[in-house]
Amino acid sequence: MSKLGKFFKGGGSSKSRAAPSPQEALARLRETEEMLGKKQEYLENRIQRELALAKKHGTQNKRAALQALKRKKRFEKQLTQIDGTLSTIEFQREALENSHTNTEVLRNMGFAAKAMKTVHENMDLNKIDDLMQDITEQQDIAQEISEAFSQRIGLGDDFDEDELMAELEELEQEELNKKMTNIRLPNVPSSSLPAQPDRKPSMPSTARRSRAASSRRAEEEDDDFKQLAAWAT
Repeated sequence: MSKLGKFFKGGGSSKSRAAPSPQEALARLRETEEMLGKKQEYLENRIQRELALAKKHGTQNKRAALQALKRKKRFEKQLTQIDGTLSTIEFQREALENSHTNTEVLRNMGFAAKAMKTVHENMDLNKIDDLMQDITEQQDIAQEISEAFSQRIGLGDDFDEDELMAELEELEQEELNKKMTNIRLPNVPSSSLPAQPDRKPSMPSTARRSRAASSRRAEEEDDDFKQLAAWAT
């Protein structure tokens, strides 16, 4: 057995020790990560100091410069080891967090399964089938009642549609005749207009425009009278 194995097993058997909870293990891992992070910062600062010291001595004091570079190499090696350790701890922490999450999910699913089992123990499938049949039957009855209420009730109102339309047209014609009798037609002059002489003296432009407007109004009145007579017939 290796010394490392003796070290972990020398303090007593695993059965005699209580296993830590996932929360405790995660807290320890986070503390270790924080400690190693601080050690990283310290080593990085020491590396920069030794490098600056080696540059300072340069060729003037080669021995001091070489000692500074050796210390720099040792610090860089330690820093590399810490990087690897942090990667391992991070991987272990993530695996533990996932395991803890899966455990909680499994536990909650177990609780839900027990609750469902308790609920289903009080259910009888035969009673459920009977209940669904009763619900379906009552829905059919309600549908029949609704259809019965919505049907048209016959009260002797079966009339001939053609007769009703003919009566409606007669009423409309009577109403139209009443409106026609109340319309006052314009008076038509009985005397004919005087004949236009062959030649007339030239009229001022204002008089010509007035006469042309009067002629247009007379033509419009004639057209209105014709349209009214055609509508009345």
